[in-house]
Amino acid sequence: MGTTVFERQRPAASVIRHSLGDTRHSVFWRDDLPESLAPDRPALTGTQRADLVVVGGGYTGLWTALLATERDPGARVIVIEAQRVGWAASGRNGGFCEASLTHGPENGTARWPKEMPLLERLGRENLDAIEASEAQHGMDFHFERTGQLAPATEPHQVEWLQEWAAEGEDGVVYLDQAEARASVNSPTYLAAVWEQRTCGMLHPARLAAELARVCEGRGVQIFERSRATGIETPSGAGVTVVTDGGRVEASRAVLGTNVFPSLLKRNRLMTVPVYDYVLMTEPLSDDQLASIGWQDRQGIGDLANQFHYYRISKDNRILFGGYDAIYHYGRRVRPEYENRPETWERLASHFFTTFPQLDGLRFSHKWAGAIDTSTQFTAFFGTARDRRVAYASGFTGLGVGSTRFAGEVMLDLLDGVSNERTELEMVRKRPLPFPPEPAAALGINATRWSLDRADHNRGRRNVLLKTLDALGLGFDS
Repeated sequence: MGTTVFERQRPAASVIRHSLGDTRHSVFWRDDLPESLAPDRPALTGTQRADLVVVGGGYTGLWTALLATERDPGARVIVIEAQRVGWAASGRNGGFCEASLTHGPENGTARWPKEMPLLERLGRENLDAIEASEAQHGMDFHFERTGQLAPATEPHQVEWLQEWAAEGEDGVVYLDQAEARASVNSPTYLAAVWEQRTCGMLHPARLAAELARVCEGRGVQIFERSRATGIETPSGAGVTVVTDGGRVEASRAVLGTNVFPSLLKRNRLMTVPVYDYVLMTEPLSDDQLASIGWQDRQGIGDLANQFHYYRISKDNRILFGGYDAIYHYGRRVRPEYENRPETWERLASHFFTTFPQLDGLRFSHKWAGAIDTSTQFTAFFGTARDRRVAYASGFTGLGVGSTRFAGEVMLDLLDGVSNERTELEMVRKRPLPFPPEPAAALGINATRWSLDRADHNRGRRNVLLKTLDALGLGFDS
């Protein structure tokens, strides 16, 4: 087996120790949120009544609530959140807002080849709508339509980029080694492709907070610290969501609970939580910024199976995350899984391999969280209880943009609308569930081991990965 550039060009151990010496275990995005955007909302008590009750105060729930008020300004909408608005994945992600609804064109083409032109158009329209929402609703979530850079860090990846660029897709620009390093100055870059229009960067916690603020301005009630414990559908009509302090009786319900156990038994095996880890640097000085270039401020995601994603914030910090993707036996979501020093040390090492000229820079924040992963590596949708309940889950790390699309789909499904969204095979058909334990842990960890081997073997996929690919269960990012 070969080595990767991150093994061939390791920084000194002292560089890593210095960079992590005073790092705070906390989510930078939430720490950076103004108090005015994080009001302390009341918990649900007693019985409330609504036209629509939304479970989950992250992007999925908040976009759905906002879109519902746009469709019917007179509707009474209630959102209930187990902790605080945007506290989970919606407040701690990398802030990559992608047009893709299918976790990239390769995944989409492998699963829904006939629908890809439509899916790509719907994805672009969805991204345009998110960008336009800042002005439309007077929001500020630091949106920048920068596109995304995909650098090759190993020779065999250059061929992949050349094949990609040769497809002639609009807005996809191939950069040779000199051009790639002129754009972002990393000695690891051998070439790159810049997708110029299909990704925007934003401030994750501000997006959730601004959505909540706008929703409340349109009459939506948001209750925090109100954990949903059950869902009831009495004979006749309506749905009741029961919390640990009260209940909401509504005509319809939307479930946007992401990685947490679904209120619907049918969805309990549909996703698994995979833990992702992130570092955030202190702000770079003018000299440090000049040393790396990056004037176009693109998001960056490399081409390995175990990939890194990184971006630059409004105040010129670098977020650097990915690579390790950790699954824990039993589908458990636990706070202790968010502390993994060996992963942060590995990320720090890879960061200084990528940018050795930033030797001496420190990381101010480190954090982690669970990603809701489905077997098709993108969201699935559906209804339950005589179409009184709609759900979407399984965004697999690409939910910053596609949660808004999910809100549109769920409202369409509740309305019984037949349109180009609801007729999509991705919407009409459910993916395969993950198996129960111990098969889930064995399969997921064997797949992760195989992906690591592929990264060390010129991208060549072994029998397990080829079999998963053939079954529609494989992935390459």
